[in-house]
Amino acid sequence: MQKKKTIGIIGGMGPMATADLFQKIIALIDSPDDQGHPRVLIDSNTAIPDRTAAILHGGPDPLPELIRSAQTLEQAGAQVLVMGCNTAHYYYPQICRHITIPFLHMLEESAKAARDSGFRKVGVLATDGTVRSGVYTQALERWGVTQLLPDEAGQAALMEMIYQGVKAGRAVWPAEAVNSLISELADQGAQALLLGCTELPIAFDRYHLASQIPLLDPTWALARSAVRFSCGEADPLEV
Repeated sequence: MQKKKTIGIIGGMGPMATADLFQKIIALIDSPDDQGHPRVLIDSNTAIPDRTAAILHGGPDPLPELIRSAQTLEQAGAQVLVMGCNTAHYYYPQICRHITIPFLHMLEESAKAARDSGFRKVGVLATDGTVRSGVYTQALERWGVTQLLPDEAGQAALMEMIYQGVKAGRAVWPAEAVNSLISELADQGAQALLLGCTELPIAFDRYHLASQIPLLDPTWALARSAVRFSCGEADPLEV
């Protein structure tokens, strides 16, 4: 059996999203025993400051802690890095300068997955930081996909659900406002919804959100790429 490369997860953004990424990596491995799975190192670094607050409001800089986590994982033996936070990819180029191992890019993998699925126009649900930084706009454009975004009221409802619902650990959250914005994006021609915040797959499951169009989960896209790279089946996308 070919030895699999060790995966390192820069996590803690938030802890449940980190666990979700790890669980999806596990779910993608078809093995009758523990030894068939890749080694996974996780740094659930909850000291990393909020990315949206930093990007939009001059909050504490997450970059030093992001670099610290990346270097810690590399020094511990990780041979490829992944990061289960969409907004944090704003800092991806700077992190890469401080490591020597491959670092898979969640947004590029997601944009490629959208294109490969035949979607040319997708609704993007994400934090204010992700939306206003333009990181998904750039990734989707590179793969020939157009994005649609919620209106101001819809975006506010989405942010409230992410921060006051999932991140706050609430088991129940009213779904009406977010379901309404999903319907509006579908009416505008979105062929799929890209869940561009790693709390959103959790929210869709926990709060029973409804969508009449397919969902694209970047966490699954990243997990698949990590497993394929770990097993020697693919090279990382060039960014």
